[in-house]
Amino acid sequence: MRLMITGGAGFIGSNFVRYWIENHPGDHVVVYDALTYAGSLTSLADLEGSFKFVEGDIGDVDSARSAIEAHKIEVVVNFAAESHNSLAILDPGRFFRTNVMGTQGLLEACRHSNIQRFHHVSTCEVYGDLDLDSPDAFTEFSPYLPRTPYNASKAGADHAVRAYHLTYGLPISITNCSNNYGRYQFPEKVIPLFVTNALDDKDLPLYASTQNKREWIHALDHASAIEAVITKGKSGETYHVGTGVEKSIEEIANLVLEGLSKPLSLKTIVPDRPSHDRRYLLDSSKIRNELGWEAAI
Repeated sequence: MRLMITGGAGFIGSNFVRYWIENHPGDHVVVYDALTYAGSLTSLADLEGSFKFVEGDIGDVDSARSAIEAHKIEVVVNFAAESHNSLAILDPGRFFRTNVMGTQGLLEACRHSNIQRFHHVSTCEVYGDLDLDSPDAFTEFSPYLPRTPYNASKAGADHAVRAYHLTYGLPISITNCSNNYGRYQFPEKVIPLFVTNALDDKDLPLYASTQNKREWIHALDHASAIEAVITKGKSGETYHVGTGVEKSIEEIANLVLEGLSKPLSLKTIVPDRPSHDRRYLLDSSKIRNELGWEAAI
């Protein structure tokens, strides 16, 4: 298979590149990345020679199409996105430019090329949030109710992907995933932020809604789920990727402090961000039942 992985120098993208090369060593892999602040080829340094790198923006249609055609790409996996909710509140335009218009540009490049699948990586956050004590979980048929600029920009990207499938016949698939953790994550995100602060005996900043919950999945399990969708999933379909394992932000802080033998007194409360979603939980029974995927970590 010949794959182009956009955002492949970022956190989840680099884990996917690593997973794919290790499990499909004969495939031709192209990493396409703009190398913004959260993307770095150092995450892939030990794999040098196992993939081709093209520096480019997904919104640059000519650049993306040129890379697709030069490498005879069959499958595009789109991880490229601005993804930090707190930053989106400060600079929302950047998120809509990259996540909506950037995705549309990449779709435009793909529809003029002979690709077999455009796989788009989305998020549980497009659905809004759930009550902390709710028995519900988001399904693939849940309505979109995004509450923040980041969530809305990812929702817009999802709609563009489906529109290109229905209007132009572009073969697509979408996965909505829960919160990821693992190696190579940029330290603005909560787990690496807590770890690096704790190592330096600095305070761990917890938003005031300390019991807000997230469903957590390791980035390599996320990669194996996308592999299942690309190789066995149906064109035009959406699949939820989750573990059912939920932790509050305070529970995460406690785990980090206990694991590093640091005092719980390092926890400090900071003001909540606007529209701070309470809880995300995905019903991932479709990918388990139809494709036989299970999380391993």
